Amino acid sequence: MISEESNKQHQKHAKLTRPELGEFGRDELAIIGTTCANIKNLASKIINGLTCKVAYVDADHKTEERGVNDNTVSSNGGYLEYTDKITFRRIDFKRDPNIFQRRMLFNEQDLVLVNGNHFAAKSQIVVVDPVKNLEKKQDKLSDVVLILLKEKDAVIPDFLQKLPGFHKIPVLSFDDETRIIDFVKSFLAQKVPALHGLILSGGQSSRMKMDKGSLSYHGISQRQYLFNLLSNYCNKTFISCNAQQAVELDGELPIIRDNFLQLGPMGGILSALQTDPNAAWLTVACDLPYLSEKTIQYLVQNRNPSKTATAFLDPKGEFPEPLITIWEPKSYSILLQFLSQGYSCPRKALIISDIELLKAPDEKEFLNANFPEEYQDALKHLKTNKV
Repeated sequence: MISEESNKQHQKHAKLTRPELGEFGRDELAIIGTTCANIKNLASKIINGLTCKVAYVDADHKTEERGVNDNTVSSNGGYLEYTDKITFRRIDFKRDPNIFQRRMLFNEQDLVLVNGNHFAAKSQIVVVDPVKNLEKKQDKLSDVVLILLKEKDAVIPDFLQKLPGFHKIPVLSFDDETRIIDFVKSFLAQKVPALHGLILSGGQSSRMKMDKGSLSYHGISQRQYLFNLLSNYCNKTFISCNAQQAVELDGELPIIRDNFLQLGPMGGILSALQTDPNAAWLTVACDLPYLSEKTIQYLVQNRNPSKTATAFLDPKGEFPEPLITIWEPKSYSILLQFLSQGYSCPRKALIISDIELLKAPDEKEFLNANFPEEYQDALKHLKTNKV
Protein backbone atom coordinates (compact mmCIF):
# COMPACT_ATOMS: atom_id res chain seq x y z
CA MET A 1 0.00 0.00 0.00
CA ILE A 2 1.34 3.45 -1.00
CA SER A 3 1.18 5.98 1.80
CA GLU A 4 -0.16 9.53 1.39
CA GLU A 5 3.31 10.91 2.13
CA SER A 6 4.80 8.66 -0.56
CA ASN A 7 2.21 9.94 -3.05
CA LYS A 8 3.23 13.52 -2.30
CA GLN A 9 6.91 12.72 -2.84
CA HIS A 10 6.25 10.93 -6.14
CA GLN A 11 3.65 13.24 -7.66
CA LYS A 12 3.94 12.94 -11.43
CA HIS A 13 2.16 16.12 -12.47
CA ALA A 14 3.03 19.75 -11.96
CA LYS A 15 0.81 21.65 -9.54
CA LEU A 16 -1.07 24.07 -11.79
CA THR A 17 -3.90 26.41 -10.93
CA ARG A 18 -6.80 25.32 -13.10
CA PRO A 19 -9.33 27.69 -14.65
CA GLU A 20 -12.77 27.50 -13.06
CA LEU A 21 -14.48 25.78 -15.96
CA GLY A 22 -17.67 23.79 -16.34
CA GLU A 23 -18.72 21.27 -18.97
CA PHE A 24 -18.58 23.84 -21.76
CA GLY A 25 -17.29 27.17 -20.48
CA ARG A 26 -16.44 29.42 -17.56
CA ASP A 27 -20.00 30.52 -16.88
CA GLU A 28 -22.85 28.22 -17.80
CA LEU A 29 -26.47 27.70 -16.82
CA ALA A 30 -28.51 24.59 -17.48
CA ILE A 31 -32.28 25.11 -17.72
CA ILE A 32 -33.96 21.96 -16.46
CA GLY A 33 -37.39 20.77 -15.36
CA THR A 34 -39.69 21.57 -18.26
CA THR A 35 -40.14 20.56 -21.90
CA CYS A 36 -37.31 21.03 -24.38
CA ALA A 37 -39.47 23.46 -26.34
CA ASN A 38 -39.98 25.61 -23.24
CA ILE A 39 -36.27 25.51 -22.47
CA LYS A 40 -35.27 26.63 -25.96
CA ASN A 41 -37.91 29.38 -25.94
CA LEU A 42 -36.67 30.72 -22.58
CA ALA A 43 -33.05 30.49 -23.70
CA SER A 44 -33.89 32.53 -26.81
CA LYS A 45 -35.52 35.24 -24.70
CA ILE A 46 -32.52 35.42 -22.37
CA ILE A 47 -30.09 35.61 -25.30
CA ASN A 48 -32.18 38.37 -26.90
CA GLY A 49 -32.09 40.33 -23.65
CA LEU A 50 -28.30 40.22 -23.25
CA THR A 51 -25.60 42.14 -25.10
CA CYS A 52 -22.69 39.75 -24.43
CA LYS A 53 -21.64 36.54 -26.19
CA VAL A 54 -24.03 33.71 -25.38
CA ALA A 55 -23.98 30.15 -26.69
CA TYR A 56 -26.76 27.55 -26.53
CA VAL A 57 -26.30 23.79 -26.18
CA ASP A 58 -29.10 21.37 -27.05
CA ALA A 59 -29.82 18.00 -28.63
CA ASP A 60 -31.45 17.48 -32.02
CA HIS A 61 -35.17 16.85 -31.52
CA LYS A 62 -36.08 16.44 -35.22
CA THR A 63 -36.04 12.66 -35.09
CA GLU A 64 -38.09 12.34 -38.26
CA GLU A 65 -35.29 13.97 -40.30
CA ARG A 66 -32.46 11.79 -39.06
CA GLY A 67 -30.82 9.60 -41.67
CA VAL A 68 -32.61 11.31 -44.57
CA ASN A 69 -29.58 13.12 -45.98
CA ASP A 70 -26.65 10.77 -46.57
CA ASN A 71 -24.81 13.24 -48.78
CA THR A 72 -22.63 14.62 -45.99
CA VAL A 73 -18.93 14.35 -45.33
CA SER A 74 -19.51 12.60 -42.00
CA SER A 75 -21.82 10.00 -43.54
CA ASN A 76 -19.10 9.26 -46.08
CA GLY A 77 -16.28 8.76 -43.61
CA GLY A 78 -15.14 12.33 -42.96
CA TYR A 79 -14.39 13.53 -39.45
CA LEU A 80 -15.12 17.25 -39.69
CA GLU A 81 -17.00 19.53 -42.09
CA TYR A 82 -16.88 23.33 -42.16
CA THR A 83 -19.73 25.05 -43.99
CA ASP A 84 -20.09 28.74 -44.78
CA LYS A 85 -23.85 29.29 -44.52
CA ILE A 86 -23.46 32.96 -45.58
CA THR A 87 -25.26 34.36 -42.51
CA PHE A 88 -23.41 32.02 -40.14
CA ARG A 89 -20.72 29.34 -40.15
CA ARG A 90 -21.19 25.72 -39.09
CA ILE A 91 -18.79 22.96 -38.08
CA ASP A 92 -20.04 19.36 -38.03
CA PHE A 93 -18.04 16.78 -36.09
CA LYS A 94 -18.20 13.06 -36.68
CA ARG A 95 -17.26 12.35 -33.06
CA ASP A 96 -18.51 14.03 -29.92
CA PRO A 97 -15.89 16.55 -28.76
CA ASN A 98 -14.53 15.62 -25.32
CA ILE A 99 -14.73 18.04 -22.39
CA PHE A 100 -11.35 19.63 -23.21
CA GLN A 101 -12.30 20.21 -26.84
CA ARG A 102 -15.70 21.63 -25.83
CA ARG A 103 -14.06 24.12 -23.49
CA MET A 104 -11.82 25.27 -26.33
CA LEU A 105 -14.81 25.69 -28.66
CA PHE A 106 -16.75 27.73 -26.10
CA ASN A 107 -13.73 29.61 -24.70
CA GLU A 108 -14.79 33.07 -25.90
CA GLN A 109 -18.41 32.82 -24.74
CA ASP A 110 -19.49 34.89 -21.74
CA LEU A 111 -22.35 32.52 -20.98
CA VAL A 112 -23.36 29.07 -22.16
CA LEU A 113 -27.05 28.20 -21.80
CA VAL A 114 -27.66 24.46 -21.75
CA ASN A 115 -30.73 22.27 -22.19
CA GLY A 116 -30.45 20.51 -18.83
CA ASN A 117 -32.71 17.69 -19.95
CA HIS A 118 -29.84 16.42 -22.09
CA PHE A 119 -26.60 17.93 -20.74
CA ALA A 120 -25.05 18.85 -17.40
CA ALA A 121 -23.74 22.32 -16.54
CA LYS A 122 -21.94 24.00 -13.65
CA SER A 123 -25.03 25.90 -12.41
CA GLN A 124 -28.75 25.37 -12.94
CA ILE A 125 -32.03 27.22 -13.42
CA VAL A 126 -34.74 24.84 -12.21
CA VAL A 127 -38.27 24.98 -13.61
CA VAL A 128 -41.07 23.55 -11.46
CA ASP A 129 -43.43 22.17 -14.08
CA PRO A 130 -46.00 19.39 -13.44
CA VAL A 131 -45.39 17.90 -16.90
CA LYS A 132 -41.83 16.92 -15.93
CA ASN A 133 -40.68 14.72 -13.04
CA LEU A 134 -37.67 16.71 -11.85
CA GLU A 135 -37.08 14.41 -8.88
CA LYS A 136 -35.53 11.83 -11.21
CA LYS A 137 -32.85 14.36 -12.19
CA GLN A 138 -31.67 15.41 -8.73
CA ASP A 139 -28.16 14.24 -9.60
CA LYS A 140 -27.90 17.15 -12.07
CA LEU A 141 -28.73 19.79 -9.45
CA SER A 142 -25.26 20.68 -8.24
CA ASP A 143 -25.65 24.47 -7.95
CA VAL A 144 -29.22 25.74 -8.30
CA VAL A 145 -29.18 29.53 -8.64
CA LEU A 146 -32.78 30.24 -9.69
CA ILE A 147 -36.17 28.52 -9.43
CA LEU A 148 -38.95 29.26 -11.94
CA LEU A 149 -42.59 28.33 -11.40
CA LYS A 150 -44.34 27.26 -14.61
CA GLU A 151 -47.78 27.57 -13.02
CA LYS A 152 -49.00 30.35 -10.74
CA ASP A 153 -50.00 28.08 -7.86
CA ALA A 154 -47.09 25.64 -8.24
CA VAL A 155 -45.65 24.19 -5.03
CA ILE A 156 -41.91 23.78 -4.75
CA PRO A 157 -41.20 20.07 -4.12
CA ASP A 158 -39.71 19.00 -0.79
CA PHE A 159 -36.48 17.69 -2.37
CA LEU A 160 -35.79 21.17 -3.76
CA GLN A 161 -36.47 22.75 -0.39
CA LYS A 162 -33.75 20.53 1.06
CA LEU A 163 -31.10 21.95 -1.27
CA PRO A 164 -28.19 23.71 0.51
CA GLY A 165 -28.98 27.41 0.84
CA PHE A 166 -32.49 26.93 -0.51
CA HIS A 167 -33.89 30.01 1.26
CA LYS A 168 -31.40 32.21 -0.58
CA ILE A 169 -32.41 30.93 -4.04
CA PRO A 170 -34.70 33.45 -5.79
CA VAL A 171 -38.05 32.20 -7.06
CA LEU A 172 -39.71 33.77 -10.11
CA SER A 173 -42.56 33.06 -12.49
CA PHE A 174 -41.48 31.25 -15.65
CA ASP A 175 -43.28 33.95 -17.65
CA ASP A 176 -41.56 36.87 -15.90
CA GLU A 177 -39.14 37.48 -18.77
CA THR A 178 -37.86 40.85 -17.55
CA ARG A 179 -36.91 39.68 -14.06
CA ILE A 180 -35.35 36.47 -15.39
CA ILE A 181 -33.13 38.47 -17.74
CA ASP A 182 -32.27 40.87 -14.92
CA PHE A 183 -31.26 37.89 -12.79
CA VAL A 184 -28.97 36.53 -15.51
CA LYS A 185 -27.39 39.98 -15.96
CA SER A 186 -26.72 40.11 -12.22
CA PHE A 187 -25.36 36.55 -12.30
CA LEU A 188 -22.88 37.51 -15.01
CA ALA A 189 -21.93 40.79 -13.32
CA GLN A 190 -20.84 38.82 -10.26
CA LYS A 191 -18.70 36.60 -12.49
CA VAL A 192 -16.53 39.40 -13.94
CA PRO A 193 -12.94 38.30 -13.26
CA ALA A 194 -10.89 40.18 -10.69
CA LEU A 195 -8.23 42.47 -12.13
CA HIS A 196 -4.57 41.86 -11.29
CA GLY A 197 -1.61 44.00 -12.33
CA LEU A 198 1.67 42.91 -13.91
CA ILE A 199 4.76 45.02 -14.58
CA LEU A 200 6.71 43.42 -17.41
CA SER A 201 10.36 43.79 -16.43
CA GLY A 202 11.95 40.45 -17.22
CA GLY A 203 14.04 41.62 -20.19
CA GLN A 204 17.81 41.82 -20.30
CA SER A 205 17.91 45.64 -20.79
CA SER A 206 20.88 45.14 -23.13
CA ARG A 207 20.36 48.44 -24.97
CA MET A 208 20.03 50.47 -21.78
CA LYS A 209 23.07 48.66 -20.29
CA MET A 210 21.38 48.61 -16.88
CA ASP A 211 18.16 47.19 -15.49
CA LYS A 212 15.36 49.43 -16.83
CA GLY A 213 13.16 48.56 -13.87
CA SER A 214 15.69 50.03 -11.46
CA LEU A 215 15.86 53.42 -13.21
CA SER A 216 14.32 56.37 -11.40
CA TYR A 217 12.09 58.84 -13.22
CA HIS A 218 9.79 59.81 -10.36
CA GLY A 219 12.02 59.70 -7.31
CA ILE A 220 11.66 55.92 -6.88
CA SER A 221 12.53 52.93 -9.04
CA GLN A 222 10.37 52.51 -12.14
CA ARG A 223 9.24 49.12 -10.85
CA GLN A 224 8.05 50.66 -7.60
CA TYR A 225 6.41 53.60 -9.40
CA LEU A 226 4.42 51.31 -11.70
CA PHE A 227 3.65 48.93 -8.86
CA ASN A 228 2.13 51.80 -6.87
CA LEU A 229 0.27 53.04 -9.96
CA LEU A 230 -1.34 49.69 -10.80
CA SER A 231 -2.06 48.86 -7.16
CA ASN A 232 -4.61 51.69 -7.15
CA TYR A 233 -6.72 49.78 -9.68
CA CYS A 234 -5.84 46.11 -9.25
CA ASN A 235 -6.67 43.59 -6.51
CA LYS A 236 -3.09 42.34 -6.60
CA THR A 237 -0.01 43.55 -8.44
CA PHE A 238 3.17 41.66 -9.33
CA ILE A 239 6.54 42.21 -10.97
CA SER A 240 7.24 39.92 -13.91
CA CYS A 241 10.92 39.02 -13.79
CA ASN A 242 13.57 36.59 -14.93
CA ALA A 243 15.43 34.13 -12.70
CA GLN A 244 18.24 36.53 -11.77
CA GLN A 245 15.85 39.36 -10.97
CA ALA A 246 13.74 36.99 -8.87
CA VAL A 247 16.72 36.52 -6.54
CA GLU A 248 17.48 40.25 -6.43
CA LEU A 249 13.85 41.26 -5.79
CA ASP A 250 13.07 38.52 -3.29
CA GLY A 251 11.08 40.07 -0.46
CA GLU A 252 11.09 43.54 -2.02
CA LEU A 253 7.96 43.32 -4.18
CA PRO A 254 5.57 40.48 -5.11
CA ILE A 255 6.98 38.73 -8.17
CA ILE A 256 5.96 36.25 -10.86
CA ARG A 257 8.98 34.48 -12.28
CA ASP A 258 8.94 33.81 -16.03
CA ASN A 259 8.07 30.18 -16.68
CA PHE A 260 7.80 30.63 -20.46
CA LEU A 261 11.39 31.41 -21.43
CA GLN A 262 12.89 33.22 -24.42
CA LEU A 263 9.49 34.63 -25.43
CA GLY A 264 9.88 38.27 -24.44
CA PRO A 265 6.69 39.96 -23.15
CA MET A 266 4.59 36.97 -24.24
CA GLY A 267 6.43 34.85 -21.66
CA GLY A 268 5.58 37.26 -18.86
CA ILE A 269 1.92 37.46 -19.86
CA LEU A 270 1.57 33.68 -20.10
CA SER A 271 3.37 33.20 -16.77
CA ALA A 272 0.85 35.52 -15.09
CA LEU A 273 -2.12 33.75 -16.66
CA GLN A 274 -0.63 30.43 -15.60
CA THR A 275 -0.28 31.72 -12.03
CA ASP A 276 -3.94 32.79 -11.91
CA PRO A 277 -5.98 31.78 -14.98
CA ASN A 278 -9.19 33.03 -13.36
CA ALA A 279 -8.09 36.66 -13.17
CA ALA A 280 -7.75 39.35 -15.81
CA TRP A 281 -4.26 40.85 -16.05
CA LEU A 282 -3.44 44.51 -16.65
CA THR A 283 0.05 44.38 -18.10
CA VAL A 284 2.40 47.36 -18.36
CA ALA A 285 5.96 47.47 -19.72
CA CYS A 286 8.53 48.86 -17.28
CA ASP A 287 10.22 51.07 -19.90
CA LEU A 288 7.40 53.64 -20.11
CA PRO A 289 8.63 56.70 -18.19
CA TYR A 290 5.75 58.95 -19.26
CA LEU A 291 2.93 56.60 -18.25
CA SER A 292 0.54 58.30 -15.82
CA GLU A 293 -2.55 57.49 -13.81
CA LYS A 294 -4.94 59.04 -16.34
CA THR A 295 -4.07 56.41 -18.96
CA ILE A 296 -4.40 53.49 -16.53
CA GLN A 297 -7.66 54.89 -15.18
CA TYR A 298 -9.04 55.31 -18.70
CA LEU A 299 -8.09 51.73 -19.58
CA VAL A 300 -9.73 50.26 -16.48
CA GLN A 301 -12.89 52.36 -16.85
CA ASN A 302 -13.30 51.22 -20.47
CA ARG A 303 -12.47 47.56 -19.85
CA ASN A 304 -14.76 45.16 -21.72
CA PRO A 305 -14.68 41.74 -20.00
CA SER A 306 -16.67 40.27 -22.90
CA LYS A 307 -13.67 40.72 -25.19
CA THR A 308 -10.41 38.79 -25.24
CA ALA A 309 -8.55 41.95 -24.23
CA THR A 310 -8.91 45.71 -23.89
CA ALA A 311 -6.05 47.58 -25.55
CA PHE A 312 -5.05 50.96 -26.96
CA LEU A 313 -4.21 51.79 -30.54
CA ASP A 314 -0.52 52.55 -30.98
CA PRO A 315 0.53 56.21 -31.50
CA LYS A 316 0.36 55.75 -35.31
CA GLY A 317 -3.22 54.53 -35.06
CA GLU A 318 -2.40 51.32 -36.94
CA PHE A 319 -2.18 48.41 -34.50
CA PRO A 320 -3.07 47.46 -30.91
CA GLU A 321 -0.45 48.30 -28.28
CA PRO A 322 0.10 45.01 -26.38
CA LEU A 323 2.16 46.29 -23.46
CA ILE A 324 -0.55 48.47 -21.88
CA THR A 325 -3.38 45.98 -22.09
CA ILE A 326 -5.97 44.14 -20.00
CA TRP A 327 -5.86 40.45 -20.89
CA GLU A 328 -9.06 38.60 -19.90
CA PRO A 329 -8.87 34.95 -18.71
CA LYS A 330 -10.13 33.75 -22.10
CA SER A 331 -6.92 35.12 -23.64
CA TYR A 332 -4.87 32.37 -21.94
CA SER A 333 -6.16 29.65 -24.24
CA ILE A 334 -5.86 31.91 -27.29
CA LEU A 335 -2.25 32.88 -26.54
CA LEU A 336 -1.27 29.24 -26.01
CA GLN A 337 -2.84 28.26 -29.33
CA PHE A 338 -1.06 31.16 -30.98
CA LEU A 339 2.23 30.02 -29.45
CA SER A 340 1.63 26.41 -30.56
CA GLN A 341 1.51 27.64 -34.16
CA GLY A 342 4.90 29.31 -33.85
CA TYR A 343 3.99 32.90 -32.96
CA SER A 344 5.19 34.75 -29.87
CA CYS A 345 4.13 38.31 -30.66
CA PRO A 346 1.34 39.54 -28.36
CA ARG A 347 0.52 42.34 -30.83
CA LYS A 348 -0.32 39.80 -33.53
CA ALA A 349 -2.45 37.90 -31.04
CA LEU A 350 -4.42 41.08 -30.38
CA ILE A 351 -4.79 41.79 -34.10
CA ILE A 352 -6.46 38.44 -34.81
CA SER A 353 -8.60 38.43 -31.63
CA ASP A 354 -11.91 40.03 -30.73
CA ILE A 355 -10.72 42.93 -28.58
CA GLU A 356 -11.92 46.28 -27.26
CA LEU A 357 -9.74 48.87 -28.96
CA LEU A 358 -9.34 52.32 -27.38
CA LYS A 359 -7.76 55.59 -28.40
CA ALA A 360 -5.32 56.71 -25.72
CA PRO A 361 -5.96 60.00 -23.89
CA ASP A 362 -2.31 60.94 -24.41
CA GLU A 363 -0.30 58.97 -26.97
CA LYS A 364 2.98 60.46 -25.67
CA GLU A 365 2.70 58.14 -22.70
CA PHE A 366 3.45 55.19 -25.00
CA LEU A 367 6.98 56.45 -25.69
CA ASN A 368 9.52 54.09 -24.17
CA ALA A 369 13.12 54.51 -23.11
CA ASN A 370 15.47 51.78 -24.30
CA PHE A 371 18.76 53.68 -24.61
CA PRO A 372 20.76 55.82 -22.12
CA GLU A 373 20.12 58.97 -24.15
CA GLU A 374 16.35 58.28 -24.10
CA TYR A 375 16.57 57.90 -20.34
CA GLN A 376 18.25 61.31 -20.05
CA ASP A 377 15.68 62.89 -22.41
CA ALA A 378 12.86 61.49 -20.31
CA LEU A 379 14.40 62.84 -17.12
CA LYS A 380 14.68 66.34 -18.61
CA HIS A 381 11.13 66.26 -19.97
CA LEU A 382 9.59 64.98 -16.74
CA LYS A 383 11.50 67.54 -14.69
CA THR A 384 10.41 70.38 -16.95
CA ASN A 385 6.78 69.29 -17.21
CA LYS A 386 6.50 67.80 -13.72
CA VAL A 387 4.40 64.87 -14.92
